[in-house]
Amino acid sequence: MGKPKTQRSLKDNEAKAVLRMLRTSGIKLNLVAAMIRGKKVDKALAELTFSRKRIAGSVKKTLESAIANAENNHGLDPDSLVVAECYVGDSLVMKRFMARGRGHAARMERPFSNLTIVVRQVEETA
Repeated sequence: MGKPKTQRSLKDNEAKAVLRMLRTSGIKLNLVAAMIRGKKVDKALAELTFSRKRIAGSVKKTLESAIANAENNHGLDPDSLVVAECYVGDSLVMKRFMARGRGHAARMERPFSNLTIVVRQVEETA
């Protein structure tokens, strides 16, 4: 029988890409995500290319994936795309320990995050 077909959560002029299990904290990732929110995709790609943040390369790769999804899967024009949404969610946290003095241990947390980028085609007013 299979699963029933569900409604698409995005509009017809939108496409998205999701990056899961990204090895960084949500706070650091949200700093980079805030740089590209609401911008045209060519400006966002340029900002990510020259950003000094370590995680900007992964965000750029996800944005390029969202652009490719819009072009190939939904037939949208890549020149008129805007980053409509770019949000971060927390994923799992690996717990580790670090040896301290006098036989004690301290707990370290290694967080992971999820990144979702939604691009939208906008009509330019002349």
